[in-house]
Amino acid sequence: MISNKIIKEHISIINALIEVTMRDIELFGSYCQKTIMLGNTIYLLGNGGSAADCQHLAAELVGRFKSQRGALPAVALTTDTSILTAISNDYGFEEIFARQVDALVRPGDLVVGISTSGNSPNVVRAIQLAKEKGARTVGLTGRHGGKLGNICDLCVKVPSDVTARIQEAHILIGHIVCEMVDEVADGV
Repeated sequence: MISNKIIKEHISIINALIEVTMRDIELFGSYCQKTIMLGNTIYLLGNGGSAADCQHLAAELVGRFKSQRGALPAVALTTDTSILTAISNDYGFEEIFARQVDALVRPGDLVVGISTSGNSPNVVRAIQLAKEKGARTVGLTGRHGGKLGNICDLCVKVPSDVTARIQEAHILIGHIVCEMVDEVADGV
C-alpha cells in the first residue's frame, strides 16, 4: 500500500534527522534565540511550498507557538504580491528577495533561505546579499545543500532527495526552532 510506504519513508527521514542533523537544528535554534534576544529580526524566504513554510513559521513567531508571549519580529518575504510582482517585472524574478533584503535587512538580523534543492537562484542571490549586509544566514535544504550549502553560515540539510519528504522535515525543523525561541522569548 502506497500510504504505508510514504509513512515509513517519512519516519526514516525523521529518524535520520536525529542521527545526522540534530546538532545543526539546535545551532539554527540558537541563532534564532540570539537574534530575538538582541532585538533583531528573522527574515524567511523561499519559493512554492517553501514560501508557505516561510509564512507558517513567521506566523508562529509573530503570533504565538506554544507559550503565551509577546509578538516576535519575523517577516516572510514571500507575502506582498505588489512588491513581488513589481520587482519581478522591473528587475527579474531572481531579484524578488534580494531587493527586499537590500531594503530591510540590517547587521545582526537572521535571513533563512528555504530551498529543497539549495539552488533556487532568487534564494541564493538574497542569501549572498544578506551576508554582504552583515546578517547571519541559514539555509534549509535537501541532502546535498546545493549552492546554499556553500554560502550560508549554517545549512541544515535534510538527508533526502525527495521533495515532499524534505518539505515535511523542514516544517518539523521550523517547529523545533519555534519551541526553542519560546524558551527564551518570555524575557524579550
